[in-house]
Amino acid sequence: MERAADNKREKTRTEIFWGEIAPCDHILQIYEDDDAFIGTLLGFVASGLNSGDSVIVIATTEHLRALNERLRSAGFDLFSLTLKDQYIPLNTEETLSQFMINDWPDENLFYHLLANLLLRARKKDRKVRAFGEMVAVLWSQGHSGATVHLEHLWTRFCQSEQFSVLCAYPKVGFTDDLNGSLAKICECHSKMIDSNKRQTVELPGKKEARAS
Repeated sequence: MERAADNKREKTRTEIFWGEIAPCDHILQIYEDDDAFIGTLLGFVASGLNSGDSVIVIATTEHLRALNERLRSAGFDLFSLTLKDQYIPLNTEETLSQFMINDWPDENLFYHLLANLLLRARKKDRKVRAFGEMVAVLWSQGHSGATVHLEHLWTRFCQSEQFSVLCAYPKVGFTDDLNGSLAKICECHSKMIDSNKRQTVELPGKKEARAS
């Protein structure tokens, strides 16, 4: 009974944490290990589904597999959710190939892709939240300029279409000039997750990003 009560309290804390995210927030997580990352992603996705939102997840095959296993363990019927486009899982590399030209994000192709995804996700007037790992993949490949440009495209689109976006990068990817690299990424986001304190932190680049 005590363990069940603890699980219920943890679920409530998670729902409160993600319930405070604004519809047009562009959120950043820098994680040290995959388990912490998948835990955060699970909370983001599960709280959205429990609220009746649609959730778009663009992630690597490995991370999608891990997320789906945890969602099923939590009791979600992924077949039904996917069938009605309330849960839309997509592979990162395949999605990138639909709008990248010469290692650079094509703005029109990107917006066309997301517009179609939102059209599917917004059936029955559902709210939408999205997770994208494409930026982390580009960053790991050394395409820093393309990464920052794609982050700005995400920011513009989530603000104009009023949906929240979560991005995540492994900390190991910031090996050279850590502070400078982080600054470039942070200025593209409105909030950063502080996993230790279970809260989000407003980022200095928020006003500038929202003005674009």
